[in-house]
Amino acid sequence: MDVITLAEVQNNIQVKTLIKKADENLGALGYTEHGFRHCRLTAKAACRVISELKGDAREAELAGIAGFIHDIGNVMGRREHDVAGAIMALRILQDMGMPLEEAADVAAAIGNHDEEEGRVVNRITAALILADKSDVHRSRVRNRDISTFDIHDRVNYAVEESRLNIDPDKKIVTLFLRIDTSMSQVMEYFEIFLSRMVMCRRAASFLDARFALIINEVDLL
Repeated sequence: MDVITLAEVQNNIQVKTLIKKADENLGALGYTEHGFRHCRLTAKAACRVISELKGDAREAELAGIAGFIHDIGNVMGRREHDVAGAIMALRILQDMGMPLEEAADVAAAIGNHDEEEGRVVNRITAALILADKSDVHRSRVRNRDISTFDIHDRVNYAVEESRLNIDPDKKIVTLFLRIDTSMSQVMEYFEIFLSRMVMCRRAASFLDARFALIINEVDLL
């Protein structure tokens, strides 16, 4: 078995094709961007969460791999995309030569990253959740006609800055958001993302850390 790196996964033709097609499918359904931008940011953030909370280098890389491929299941449809993605990831990673134990951990993280059914089952899952749910930003909105925005478009478009900060000494993972309240009120953010924030709290707790949310310089969690 080989040590499969994040770079190898990012350059894998199957992975790249699945990310591209999955994002195209979500675009046709009216969802926000779930393409290479989101995948790269999620991978980078997931790596950083593990690294800065004293995880080892291999665990951090596996979290990055999970972050990069976590949404490939959307190629099958939005419903249960987490489970579909886990099955697909397990096969692809094994075909690439990754040891089954590592591939299983990555698959478990992908299969549990959605807020509807997901549960934090390992540290890679926790890092993936924190990384994925922190990517709220206007650049993800595909629709350019503001007059036709639904609440998801409006909230994402209102977020002008999104930053995940990890304090390893205090063991606090903080999501900093700057929201244009002329576009969307803070309450609307909680209306659609409360379950995600609850999941982030559970994920941080699994890593022996605390999750904090600061919006427009106001500490809300």
